[in-house]
Amino acid sequence: MRERDRELTVPEQLGEALASVPVGSSMDLAVRLESVHEGILVSADVATTMHAECGRCLTQFDAPFNVEFQELFAYTPTEADEYGVHGDHVDLEPPLRDAVVLALPFQPVCRPDCPGLDPESGELRDAEAAVVPEADVDPRWAALAQFRAENGPGSGDPESASN
Repeated sequence: MRERDRELTVPEQLGEALASVPVGSSMDLAVRLESVHEGILVSADVATTMHAECGRCLTQFDAPFNVEFQELFAYTPTEADEYGVHGDHVDLEPPLRDAVVLALPFQPVCRPDCPGLDPESGELRDAEAAVVPEADVDPRWAALAQFRAENGPGSGDPESASN
């Protein structure tokens, strides 16, 4: 077994949608290589920074990003999707790229309580506005709203009907 720590520079952008790891980013890689009967088992921890656009408020932000993966590099690959050992070396680039891209969030958020954009104005909501939204009544339901206002809010409840 051998353990190696490497710092890499990302040669091409990883990811395409709202989250990606840009070209030139630094990527810290902690690799553990173990000899097993079938080949070399690679366990890796990757730490880098992702550049993202919030899926709620559309602001750009950078966030730390960590991913772990494990891959077997076979001495004699039998399947088309297996990775192989070439001499004394293994090519970590394809499984590393796959692990990072698949682990990127599909809908990243700048913070867990991000209120997002106002659906009416398209402006960024602040936290107070998100808590107390005043909903406009759809004109198709206006007659029901008027009926409820005339008869009181509990007029349709079974308990209020029996009293």
